[in-house]
Amino acid sequence: MNTQTIKIFDTTLRDGQQCPGAGMAFEKNIEYARLAAKAGIDVLEAGFPSASQTDFMIVNTIASELIAENHNSPIIAGLCQLREQQIEITINALQPAISHQKARLHTYLPVDPNLMASSLGDYANQKDTILKDLYRFIRQAREAGLEVEFSPEGYSRMGENFNFVTEAIIAAVSAGATIINCPDTIGGACKLEGEKYFVEHMKQHAAIIKKQFPDKNITWSAHCHNDFGLALENTMNAIFFGPVTQIEGCINGVGERAGNVSLEQCIMYIKHFGDRGANAQSFTTNVNTEVLQELSDFVDLYMLPRQPHWPITGENAARHSSGGHTNAVIKNPLAYQPFDPRVIGKEISFLFGPLSGGNHAKTIIEKFGYICEEHEKAAIAQFIKNQYADRRKGITDTELLQAYLLYRQPIKATQFDYSKTGDNSTLSITGGFFSLPESFTISYQGHESPLAALHKAILEYFPGITIESYHSHSASKSIEALSQSKIVIRVGDELFTGIGEDNDIEISALKALINATNQAYIYEFFRIKEVQ
Repeated sequence: MNTQTIKIFDTTLRDGQQCPGAGMAFEKNIEYARLAAKAGIDVLEAGFPSASQTDFMIVNTIASELIAENHNSPIIAGLCQLREQQIEITINALQPAISHQKARLHTYLPVDPNLMASSLGDYANQKDTILKDLYRFIRQAREAGLEVEFSPEGYSRMGENFNFVTEAIIAAVSAGATIINCPDTIGGACKLEGEKYFVEHMKQHAAIIKKQFPDKNITWSAHCHNDFGLALENTMNAIFFGPVTQIEGCINGVGERAGNVSLEQCIMYIKHFGDRGANAQSFTTNVNTEVLQELSDFVDLYMLPRQPHWPITGENAARHSSGGHTNAVIKNPLAYQPFDPRVIGKEISFLFGPLSGGNHAKTIIEKFGYICEEHEKAAIAQFIKNQYADRRKGITDTELLQAYLLYRQPIKATQFDYSKTGDNSTLSITGGFFSLPESFTISYQGHESPLAALHKAILEYFPGITIESYHSHSASKSIEALSQSKIVIRVGDELFTGIGEDNDIEISALKALINATNQAYIYEFFRIKEVQ
């Protein structure tokens, strides 16, 4: 099978930043460029150098730094209109990459009749002059040592301008352009258009150029916007059913209006379906897919937020919650995944929620280093759900652990009462005490405090606890201030600190001891012991 490598043209820094609110600071542009190089992007459109001095410096710095740091750097492209001053500025911006044959000038000309009238004014009616200028400016860039990409802007809506577009492409190729990009600029192309579909027009133009310039190796490129949600389909159609060997888009699909085609979606589409081309043709890319998640996260953090359910790289793309899914994925990661997320630098994760089950809870609990036996996992999972009954959107792993620790507590005191008659004192605790019923009473005599009595009672069920320190103080200067108690206990070589708070100083101390004891007990009996 013949394999064709599809070149990836990343315009995140140019078209992506034309999206309202997506602009990044200077240094972030440079950081993104380094990531794109790390990912093996073939062409990086670094910006529009003539737009401002800052844009010029971004393109110039990227062209300089990436070429100097990495001989496998992507080709650096700069966009400009067909205006002499813009051509000169773009050539200067890309100067550091020219001697390395890594500089590309990307220029465009509106060909959609409506777009021509709106963008070019009276100049739109001077088609012969337009063609001459197109040839002259491309020739200028070629003679300066840059490769040239030409885009008939609004190609998918050219209408009656097919012959003019043909002449424009011929002029561009004659002048030395080697890449012809045919954009669906307004994102309105659809295969249902039949003969008017932009891919059909591309096939016609590719055949014309091949016939007229049989010795020239022309790269055909597609640049699709997503206004109808068809950018991925249109881009892949241009490859699988058209002449395209380069595709243009942005990470996370950022860009004007509804955005551009998502490059990570394109790359993974080709990776998984690239061997299904017609006539024994298969497709691949040069991209290191393990960097895709990192690229996507960068755009999410510094350009525009990414939807959680965004395909391929979204937060939920490899996250599961329902019991049936988590059970299956725990046993086989690909049970509910179309591909192994690790190929893009992502790990499968789980979010515990109302539909999650015991296996899910068990996995998280054991990840934190605690015991969850098979016979108890369902009860533990239900207890956790009950603790967060109003959290329908799920809970974090840390919150789940806190509920698990609450489930394991041997002392679940909810109410304290103590009294003294002569030398006889009693302490009543409601809520459960080790194996005792929910309510029980401790009797003690003499000058012994409720805290000492509780300590003795605990030792009957959990021997070896010693109180290392005990301190109580008022939380504020107010007469109604709460009492805060801190107790440190020792069990073997381990220390545990308990905190208690109450209006009654004695009860705050009891709560502190119970808090420390619960920690120690869970650590001693429910922590997964390392195998020596």
